[in-house]
Amino acid sequence: MGCGSRIGLESAATDAGSASVALAASRASSLLPARPRLGLTGTMAILIGLLLALPIGAFLLVPISPRLLAQGNSWFTLSAFGEALSGPSLHALGDSALVGVGAALLALACALPLAMVLHRTNIIGGRLWQFGVWALLLAPSYLVALGWERLFEPDGVLMRAGLNVTAFQRVLYGPLGVTLVDGLKGVPFAFLAISAVLPGLGSGFEHAARTHGAGRLASLRVVLPILAPALWASFAIVFAETISDFGVAATLAYSAKFPMSTFALYYAVGNEPVQFGLAAAIGWTLVGLVGVALFAQRRAMRGRSYQVLSGRTRPHVRVKLRPAAQVTALISVSLFFALALGVPVVGAISASLLKSLGTATHGFALTFENYTRVTRESALYEPLLYSLRLAAITATVVMVLSVPAARLLTKRAAGRIGRTIDLVLLAAVAVPAIVMAAGYILIWNLPVMHAVGISLYGTTTLLTIAYIAGALPNTSRILVGPLAQLHESLLSSARTHGVGSAIAWLRVALPVLSRYITWVWLYCFSATLLELPISELLYPPGSPPISIAIQRRLENYDFAGGTAIEVIAVLGALGIAALVLGGYRLLAPRGWRQVGLAR
Repeated sequence: MGCGSRIGLESAATDAGSASVALAASRASSLLPARPRLGLTGTMAILIGLLLALPIGAFLLVPISPRLLAQGNSWFTLSAFGEALSGPSLHALGDSALVGVGAALLALACALPLAMVLHRTNIIGGRLWQFGVWALLLAPSYLVALGWERLFEPDGVLMRAGLNVTAFQRVLYGPLGVTLVDGLKGVPFAFLAISAVLPGLGSGFEHAARTHGAGRLASLRVVLPILAPALWASFAIVFAETISDFGVAATLAYSAKFPMSTFALYYAVGNEPVQFGLAAAIGWTLVGLVGVALFAQRRAMRGRSYQVLSGRTRPHVRVKLRPAAQVTALISVSLFFALALGVPVVGAISASLLKSLGTATHGFALTFENYTRVTRESALYEPLLYSLRLAAITATVVMVLSVPAARLLTKRAAGRIGRTIDLVLLAAVAVPAIVMAAGYILIWNLPVMHAVGISLYGTTTLLTIAYIAGALPNTSRILVGPLAQLHESLLSSARTHGVGSAIAWLRVALPVLSRYITWVWLYCFSATLLELPISELLYPPGSPPISIAIQRRLENYDFAGGTAIEVIAVLGALGIAALVLGGYRLLAPRGWRQVGLAR
């Protein structure tokens, strides 16, 4: 036998031995328990549990079992609920409910005609008005309230200009004024809910009513009952947003001595002695009010059918307004935005230009001195840069987390854990941000956390985590629609051609979703930059975010300087938004930018 044959036989024997060893190893490994794989569902369940379910659940457990969380001696008690449902706390709860109902009705009364005009007529400047709706949506409520205050407050801008606004001050600094500001701020939520159903309504019902002799108003009465689901949803959303809002409660309502529940909760946690039990009981009452609104919505919808979208539904046609109607529509829409956006903007800018506003010095001298003064101080740069950094980090992390969270919400086979995640995210939308922030104080300041060496309370890390937790429920909901439209065959085709799951998402899903993800980043960045309730409770000592810096200026009666910082911060946010959108337009491939656009 030749040398080559011997080598071949030895090689074959070696291969056979290796195969035997591999087979034996595979049989042995099959007898061992397989490693559990978390996967997308398990990973998101852990993250959402730590970010949302743990702090909110623990905080709401305090008034029931304070000893369990080192906040008292009782394993079971309901005494905190008795305090929350009596005295000043009950008065604040009644005020919150009253303002919530009034604001929801006002928002509906404004949003319905606004949506009908912008979506079903050829009003001039339609895109500009829709941009105004988004601007109002992104404007923090406390900045809107401060703009009204600076303009109409005693010795404010208008009074220094020589105008007597005493009569309007009595209205503004009271339940009607608080309801007005909250109602105007709630219009974008109702507008978006109504706008979502108008395209599917078609024009058939209006045409049928007009055929039988009905005028435009009479035909509208035919359409309104069909819009009942959107109208009830709008009412519930605005009601929930109003009673959970902290911005107006801490500014205009506080100045008017009109107590609201969110400020009562903040007062119980932010002052000595800290009353976690009372604060958590107040949190329960707020969640209960949201539950009442949702129950009323469900009760009104039960037993009725609103299925109007089918293959026979005709697309709606924009009504061509006559010149007189065009003028009326323009005047009406302009008046709304003048109240909702114009008054706060004029109030903020004029106050920032007014000399010595908030001091005993009178007069109406306009100057840029306030901007010069605050830009020379580190009290502007440090908080602004600090907030810009945190907002960018938060928006980036939320952008990364919201895509798999929304993906999980759209998967039919997500299982029981997926449905639980969906429920937690939905519930977190209805929970006030200040409740979640109080939960973070409670959890991360427990003695057991310090005993195991976890000291996050009072740090930038905890503030950033709370920002992420506060933004994740809304952003994941925003992406549910685009991800639901992403057909699974796109990713399956990429994997069929040998591409892994991660590469398939980068090369196939990312181009389709890039425009939506960019808007989510901007939405999260803008909301975080000027965020108030979480910042108020969790900011590290000595490192105030820009919203706290503004509040401290106003508390020291430096109204002009505080408003100047406010204007600079808003302009900075707008500048970054322009850079991001411009960069996307310049750098993103043309195909990415064309996804979802009408041709």
